[in-house]
Amino acid sequence: MSNTLAQPGILNPTPAYGASLSFRPQPGGNVRRALARLQQDFDPAWGVIGLGEPLVAALGQSIPGLHSFTALSGQGCGAPATQHALAALIGGADRSEVFNRIETLKVLLADDFELEDAEDTFLYAGGRDLTGYEDGTENPEDEEAESAALANGDAGFKGSSFVAIQRWEHDLERFNAHPPATRNAMIGRDRDSNEELEEAPPSAHVKRSAQEDFAPAAFMLRRSMAWSTGKARGLEFVAYGHSLQPFEQVLHRMMGLDDGIVDALFDFSRPVTGGYYWCPPLKTGRLDLSQLGL
Repeated sequence: MSNTLAQPGILNPTPAYGASLSFRPQPGGNVRRALARLQQDFDPAWGVIGLGEPLVAALGQSIPGLHSFTALSGQGCGAPATQHALAALIGGADRSEVFNRIETLKVLLADDFELEDAEDTFLYAGGRDLTGYEDGTENPEDEEAESAALANGDAGFKGSSFVAIQRWEHDLERFNAHPPATRNAMIGRDRDSNEELEEAPPSAHVKRSAQEDFAPAAFMLRRSMAWSTGKARGLEFVAYGHSLQPFEQVLHRMMGLDDGIVDALFDFSRPVTGGYYWCPPLKTGRLDLSQLGL
């Protein structure tokens, strides 16, 4: 898919390998100087750059619709906030390419930003979650994907996107201890056919997160990837939207904050990070930071 204003990693298919990085300003650093380097030398083919509200505020600016992630708690579940200043979702055809791109990015940010968190990610089984279920089945496509993921507005804002990043840690032993029928009921789909179950319980993940069931509809473009350290594993949930509202609507319902019904996903998985970022558009193939006075 081609959109000259959007960072290509938003609309392009999920890469085979990736990394989810977050940075904080270095004490005594100059974030304006670092962003100028990014604007000049970061190649959008490497991945997607997102700016958090703390960084935007440090520049004395604001982005309409951008705010920091707020921790939430429900009945036996929670969603922590780990908001950072800057996020980078790097992708590549192999791990060597991802490594080289990360190292180059770190040089561009050196002395002004410090790497706070990093997780290697990968495309599992052609786009499935580590549970074996297809991820992002309801993703919009083509023009609908652009409409869901990209913001409209004036130059410097049109073609931008808002992204929600949440790292979910799975207890696969607990999940796989359930019989297949129970697992299908928890997700709301048959794992083999990917068909939605007509008689899925209200707590099924498909029922809790059905984007078309909200008013307005909560469509977003998911580009999630699996992660594993050997000791822990799960899903790096990444969702792009023209605003943050669709993600927030879905998360509130998943946690039962609307009607008291908690998503069955929380039976075996939990979010351990949470952050919101604004992904600036491009201008002549480089990051357009004019909304920040750069």
